[in-house]
Amino acid sequence: MSTDNRALTGRALVKNFGNVHALAGVDIDIPSGQALAIMGPSGSGKSTLLHCLSGILTPTSGEICLGGKNVSGLPDKSRSRLRLKHFGFVFQDGQLVPELPANENVALPLMLSDAPRRTAISAADDWLRRLGLEDEANRRPGEMSGGQAQRVAIARALAASPAVVFADEPTGALDQATGHEVMQLLTTTCRMSGATLVVVTHDPQVAAWCERLVEIRDGRIHADSKTGGAR
Repeated sequence: MSTDNRALTGRALVKNFGNVHALAGVDIDIPSGQALAIMGPSGSGKSTLLHCLSGILTPTSGEICLGGKNVSGLPDKSRSRLRLKHFGFVFQDGQLVPELPANENVALPLMLSDAPRRTAISAADDWLRRLGLEDEANRRPGEMSGGQAQRVAIARALAASPAVVFADEPTGALDQATGHEVMQLLTTTCRMSGATLVVVTHDPQVAAWCERLVEIRDGRIHADSKTGGAR
């Protein structure tokens, strides 16, 4: 990787789904270590932008750089390796594997990156302890509250020491108090680990936890401002 201070850069990003223009030429720079919120109404393109930046989707045109290196043209297998090595993910419903206990869910990205099982489980148990979840290590997602499951998802996102954590509506399925706790934990742990954080949300209270807010409408950036967030 280069020493470029920008964790992620998107240039002239276009994403079309048939006749639907989800992104219409987006330019965005995200410095390393920044907490960024992306807001917009339903259908504005905010989740599509996150999915393109994270390699889940390939843009129709445009360029994405990670640490100054162009990664937008990588084949599928290389993009998968990139996501495993450099990115962590937190989704609205957690997307934990229901058959696995918490520590195996957290260890999964490490094992998929060929870490020995014992090493991966040890690292997962350490993350669960750091997040106050040691008592949940052997419980499956269906045996946890929504807030506990999202905290496990945060541990999984950070277990492989990613450069960037992407969170798509991370509090959408939670009540307000639990959502507050989850955002406090997410922003604090990303800051302490040095990870860049990119959050997609429709909730201004969630966005306020980040230091920068990008508003997107009709597939274009409408506003870009500092928030003085709680981070």
